[in-house]
Amino acid sequence: MGLRSIVRFSLLAFALLDSLPRKFGAQAEVSSPRSSDIFTRLDVSALEELGARKPTQVIVDNGAKVFTAPASEAAVALKPKPRKKVGNDALIGNKTAPDCHNGLKMPGEKKDDISEDRHGRPATNVMLENAFSELKMRAKRNARTTYTDTVDRSSSGEARSKERFVETVQGVSNSRPEYRRAGEESRGSNPRQSEPHLDTSTFALSGDSAHNQAMVHWSGHNSSVILILTKLYDFNLGAVTESSLWRSFDYGSTYSKLNDKVGSRTVLSYLYVCPTNKQKIMMLSDPEVESAVLISSDEGASFEKHPINFNILSLLFHPAQENWILAYSHDSKLYSSMDFGKKWQLIHDNVMPGRFYWAVMGLDRESDVVHIETRIAKGRAQYVKCRAQRCTEGSRLNLFPGHVDTNSLVVQDEYVFTQVTKSGRASYFVSYMRESFKRMKLPKYCLPKDMHIISTDEKQVFAAVQEWNQNNTYSLYISDSPGVYFTLSLENLRTSRGPGGNLLVDFYKVEGINGMYLANKLLDSHVKTFITYNKGQTWALLPAPATDVAGNNLHCILPFCSLHLHLEMSENPYTSGPITSKKPVPGIIVATGNTGTALSSTNLGMFITSDAGNSWRQIFDEEHNVWFLDNGGALLAVLHAATPIRHLWISLDEGKKWDRHSFSLAPLYVDGVLMEPESDNHIITFFGHFSQRSEWQLIKIDYKGLFNRRCMDGDYQKWHLHNKGELCVMGEKQIFMKRRPGNRCMLAQDYSRIYSSDPCLCTAYDFECDYGWERQADGKCSPAFWFNPNGATKSCSTSQSFLNSTGYRKVLSNNCKEGGRNVYSPKRQACRPRPPRGLRLSTSQAELSAAVGSNVTFMVYLDEGDSLRTSIQLDFGDGIKITYSNLSRTDDGINHIYRSTGIYRVTASAENNQGSDSSTLFLHITSPVERVYLSTPTVAVRGKEVNLTAVVWPSHIRTLTFFWWFENSSEPIITLEGSVSYTFQREGINKVTVQVASGSNIMQDSKVITVKEFFRSLLLSFSLALDEHNPDIPEWREDIGRVVRTALSQVSGVPEKQLLVSLYPGLPSTAELFILPDEHTSREHKSGSEGALETLSDIFVTALNQGLIQFELKADININVYMIQQTLAPLVDSNSIHGGSATLMLLTVVFVGLAAFFIYKFKRKMPWIHVEAEDRHEKEPEVISTVGQNDNMSKVKLSEFPSPKELMEKELEARSRGGSGRNMERIVTRGFPNCTNV
Repeated sequence: MGLRSIVRFSLLAFALLDSLPRKFGAQAEVSSPRSSDIFTRLDVSALEELGARKPTQVIVDNGAKVFTAPASEAAVALKPKPRKKVGNDALIGNKTAPDCHNGLKMPGEKKDDISEDRHGRPATNVMLENAFSELKMRAKRNARTTYTDTVDRSSSGEARSKERFVETVQGVSNSRPEYRRAGEESRGSNPRQSEPHLDTSTFALSGDSAHNQAMVHWSGHNSSVILILTKLYDFNLGAVTESSLWRSFDYGSTYSKLNDKVGSRTVLSYLYVCPTNKQKIMMLSDPEVESAVLISSDEGASFEKHPINFNILSLLFHPAQENWILAYSHDSKLYSSMDFGKKWQLIHDNVMPGRFYWAVMGLDRESDVVHIETRIAKGRAQYVKCRAQRCTEGSRLNLFPGHVDTNSLVVQDEYVFTQVTKSGRASYFVSYMRESFKRMKLPKYCLPKDMHIISTDEKQVFAAVQEWNQNNTYSLYISDSPGVYFTLSLENLRTSRGPGGNLLVDFYKVEGINGMYLANKLLDSHVKTFITYNKGQTWALLPAPATDVAGNNLHCILPFCSLHLHLEMSENPYTSGPITSKKPVPGIIVATGNTGTALSSTNLGMFITSDAGNSWRQIFDEEHNVWFLDNGGALLAVLHAATPIRHLWISLDEGKKWDRHSFSLAPLYVDGVLMEPESDNHIITFFGHFSQRSEWQLIKIDYKGLFNRRCMDGDYQKWHLHNKGELCVMGEKQIFMKRRPGNRCMLAQDYSRIYSSDPCLCTAYDFECDYGWERQADGKCSPAFWFNPNGATKSCSTSQSFLNSTGYRKVLSNNCKEGGRNVYSPKRQACRPRPPRGLRLSTSQAELSAAVGSNVTFMVYLDEGDSLRTSIQLDFGDGIKITYSNLSRTDDGINHIYRSTGIYRVTASAENNQGSDSSTLFLHITSPVERVYLSTPTVAVRGKEVNLTAVVWPSHIRTLTFFWWFENSSEPIITLEGSVSYTFQREGINKVTVQVASGSNIMQDSKVITVKEFFRSLLLSFSLALDEHNPDIPEWREDIGRVVRTALSQVSGVPEKQLLVSLYPGLPSTAELFILPDEHTSREHKSGSEGALETLSDIFVTALNQGLIQFELKADININVYMIQQTLAPLVDSNSIHGGSATLMLLTVVFVGLAAFFIYKFKRKMPWIHVEAEDRHEKEPEVISTVGQNDNMSKVKLSEFPSPKELMEKELEARSRGGSGRNMERIVTRGFPNCTNV
């Protein structure tokens, strides 16, 4: 989204000059007296890369810093942008950063002639190309003679001209060349005192010819001070290596160098001016040399330096307090200063660039409030409000319920905009007058793919919306005052993408005429220009001039042929751009365009209207830059050329006659024009250069000689505003006063243009169609097919009666009066008893999941029914219910906090004496998964089912999804439980992975399972010293298992590939040895292999019992490996209970007595049980868990085994609790271990 704005600035200009070959660029920095004044550091690209490319556009957008770049990289001005007036009548466009397509795009919007940047705040520090036109950028500049040999220098530094061009006088001591002469008229006669003339003088910044950047600031407001900062920017180093500061106190006639005042070794990088006190100047030193600010309170006459410990990227001045400043650093931190930069305090870190705003006066309670967007995760941010000097964790307010998209916060006038993207679709929210956020509502089936805020003029929002079926065009929508309900104004606005991928929308607000706009629309594959006089209710083509500039008939007849205008913004803030209008001169528009069937980029000329677009005249057959002089009473035109120029054109009769004047002896490459619009000094400053190697030239032009006196009452005439003869425009008849064409008198600054204004009776076109209504061919509004005009949700919520829409809502700022019938205004009606219908329940962000412990806001909507008499009950599904007496009490939402995870059925019920309705949603309350452990057997038997279990921390209930990946499967097995059974069909190494999804949080664990036809296993234990060094992490267990396997192989001679050693989690440290058959053994020799495994098992038992297996853990720490027992399972190739420990335990307990007898009597080594003798004293047999034990339950004696009945009851109880292992906090087995099967 983007907000467009037209604003008045104090001016700071950067002019960029490249070296060999010289390509000229410029930068401008602009200060503005607005609540959102921002000064932004500019990124500079090497100008030699530009070559023959077009100059970059200066862009201002609401979410990124101001910058310039080559045309291939530059962001492009988001149109609709009426010229942004820089304090000296230079014009600046809006800017959009290349990466801002992910957030709200809101270029600045006009408010009291204050220029704003792309953050909805006044634009400042804007780099401009040092080329007067894009054609000029393409031209190769040849060295030209500077006419210095004909000029001497006067002691005052100003040459006084008594002839037409130049007169030689004595020079000044600093050897700076100057020129002064009277202008020439188009007839070429010598000017006399009574004839129009221009007084000019030229000043060269001697010694700075190598500097390739210049910043010019004219304080304005009748101040005579001009500051110029020139710099040498090294594009290879990416830093400023030299700088010079110049100051003029006589409107630019002479300049003094101030390097000694700021420090001869100080390298200056940027210059800023306080928008509320132009005498206060702040300059930044280059951070590559030192980080400091230099402060002046007397317009640069003196400076004091203050070091800082961070690098300033952008500044934002307070709209009212001249000493309050916000500074944004390169490391995304926001600082505040309350003493104009002497001391700084950190406000917040992780702040999004450009997404911070001072309080809007009259709306925010405290004037030091700061609105901030802070980044909390990729693509996610929070809207935070706090005090500039007290932004502690406890004092910060989160004003939006939930997260917002990054680069989406815009605080603009009465509005705050945010954007939230869910499931690939963006929702847009607005807060009006700092009230709670509401979703912006477009027609039901608009289904926007993209939205750009164009304007917030007059408490109303203009938005360009790309609908679901549009690709290269957008539609214009207009809102009600709160910015919530939007209706269609114009379809298929022409759009394009700039080099940086930024959206350009062809839409322009005409200054000085209420409700008048121009737009370029794509119609039948042709782009045509349309005009509206009633704020978008009706649109019409522009009539073409009757003749061209030479007086030839054009024969261009509506609707087959019309006038088409280019509506984009100027690429250079010191040129006027393709179209310009001015509030003090209502009805006059000057624009670049063409006549024909469609807009063209060739055969362009300049056109002017003096009657607000009803008729047009062609004034030039080439492109020119045109400015308003003398408070709009005169026009200045300069050729838009690739070559140097020395003439300008001035008209005093609204473009009917143009007089040519020379402003320079030598042709000048003009890089910019500065002027002060609200001043009586009539001074213009041209800045540029004569040749590749010449120094910066500043030409002061005093055009006061064009006039012979002040205007008197008799010098004016009346002009009636009309729309094709219809005098009622925006509900009133307006009469303006204009100076009579040709009168050479000066206009007063405070002269009122409006003579009279009388209201008219309202017509249908003084109203726009209300939300849900559409304009028909006959001009009437009727309900859309999807809209029910009888719905009472908005109407009967606060009283016994409501204003029922007639389908019309009055155009804001329209001043018409309704007659006795009042056919268009809403009608008050009594609320009729009706049963509730269309009850809808949702969360505030339309999400169906939330984090445990978070505040969930539920919204309840009712399409039909008597909402005042309808009670609402909300059952949160966790045993808590709440009841409201009527729907109006739920306007701000219903908040609830869930304390545990789960899926909750939330039900809203609406009931009155006429009936009832209900709505239900299922809300998932989740918490992030911190850890996942996959429990699997190390070895499995081919063709036999095994159980796999995923243990999750912390425990969850019915809110997890498990994805099981086996072997090389292309699709997972998906379960809602944490266990699964699986049968491996082939021998070998198989990897099993489980992924656990909890909302957007996904974690996984993997294990490797060796699958064989049969195998043998032994349980191992270790010296107690190993427990002291057991960190109980998987990597450590793998390393110990590898060392033990190597030791076993070395003692027994069995190849390591036939052995697997797996350590189990927990203490004491235990492991299991798996003896695998030779992989080359065929199934026909299976019985022999089984015998071989039995023999190997006996060998390992002997070695373990004799203490032959040991390894060195650390120096002087040897670990012995012992055998505990063998498995209970017989050596066979089938096992129906593999992985089923519970069933095995039951069978084992039944035969425990028999097993003990055989062990004692025959010393037979049977699986899982082994009697160990120590010091010839028999010990009672012990059972060790193969999964892991805790410290208090590491061993279980046979005598302590429960009875089979008790064990069965415990097993059934565990199963009834869902004891799949998913809810276990630790892996602990209390009875028989989870036996490894053979």
